[in-house]
Amino acid sequence: MTGTGTQAAERDEGAGPAGERHPVDQVPSLGRLLALGIQHVLVMYTGSIAVPLLFGSAAGLPHDTVALLIDADLLVAGVVTVLQSVGVGRVLGVRLPVVAGAGFSAITPMVLISQQYGMPAVYGSMLAAGVFGMLVAAPFARLVRFFPPVVGGSVIIVIGLSLLGVGTDMVAGEDASAPGYAAPSRLLLAAGVIVLIVVMMRLFRGFLGQVAVLAGLLAGTAAAVPLGYADFSASGDADWFGTPQPFFFGAPEFPLAAVVSMCVVMLVIFTESTASMLAVAEMTGKTLTTGDLGRGLAADGASGVLAGAMNSFPDTVFAENLGLVEMTRTRSRWITAVAGVILIVVGCVPRLGSLVAALPDPVVGAAALVMFAMVAGVGIRMVKDVDFDGTPNLLIIAISLAVGMVPVMAPHIYDGLPDSLRIVFGNAITCTAVCAFVLNLLFHHLPTRRR
Repeated sequence: MTGTGTQAAERDEGAGPAGERHPVDQVPSLGRLLALGIQHVLVMYTGSIAVPLLFGSAAGLPHDTVALLIDADLLVAGVVTVLQSVGVGRVLGVRLPVVAGAGFSAITPMVLISQQYGMPAVYGSMLAAGVFGMLVAAPFARLVRFFPPVVGGSVIIVIGLSLLGVGTDMVAGEDASAPGYAAPSRLLLAAGVIVLIVVMMRLFRGFLGQVAVLAGLLAGTAAAVPLGYADFSASGDADWFGTPQPFFFGAPEFPLAAVVSMCVVMLVIFTESTASMLAVAEMTGKTLTTGDLGRGLAADGASGVLAGAMNSFPDTVFAENLGLVEMTRTRSRWITAVAGVILIVVGCVPRLGSLVAALPDPVVGAAALVMFAMVAGVGIRMVKDVDFDGTPNLLIIAISLAVGMVPVMAPHIYDGLPDSLRIVFGNAITCTAVCAFVLNLLFHHLPTRRR
């Protein structure tokens, strides 16, 4: 019995004697893998399906077509999450506890391409951008020295801050003129979820503390039923099984302007993912080599190829899940690998996806607020070791945050710019990344004379 118990404990902490494996590579018990994997899926689910919903609405696609995009989005996100977590030799995958999801930076250029060239051009240019991303991943990874904490921390902070509005809209409602906007019951429900998460994190250690977000979502959903905020009736009409149809919109087309635009988007995704991978490496204490980063970016490129074929969206490392890793202190990449498998299953079982999508907005929004705030906190922690004495680093961070938050505070401020510039400046994360990168280059890498 003693030997069996010891073996079980070793399996829970990772195969082999203690200290032989890094916590990132340890394999928790099956129960922990499933529970924590489900928690990762629920945390990222709403943010992930928001991209196809926004794109479908802006592109004027019918409801049933948008539903196909959602299934394809989840399927591709699951495949890329498994690639990132498990890895494929020396080719793909950063092998860190990260979850992939559709990047918001792709929405604007995809809408513009659809309006000018049609849907076949959207996915043809995405295919080309995916191939481009896989080719330039390794060279881009060698630029990691240009992404010190003053740059990466600024990007991560803005990722968290810029997404807080999404969580707030889910809690209060998107239409301020609607009768039930910010109703006291919605606010109390959201507050209850947040309080439960905080209490569980304060009172419990180990497994119960790690599943605090999952418990908040489940308890909040139960409380939402008598309040009328939970309606699962529509999920019964969805099919049980089904796989997305490749090239649903027809043979891909490759207009040069569209391809160039999506290649720019891929570089933006690389910048965002680089900051996120550096952050999760710091959180887990795992050394991130140039090769690791290159394989992680190559997986982002592969997501473009898969998305182009499956009518989905290019993926980036999802910020919400970085906050979850920081909060739960669960560092095993096998947990996110299980989350990837769950996403694949959900993408092939439309009824299950419809059931998860029916979780009440105030409950999901409350959990999202906690996760987005944690993401901003991760960015703050990244910049805490930055040398501010006698350096321009505080100026770099301040200007980068200011420039990045402009499109958040005034969403239509850049509507008058040409489409190529709107791709860059119309997105808070892109603005911050470009600004921080350029300022860091100007002050720390270019030879200049200073008086």
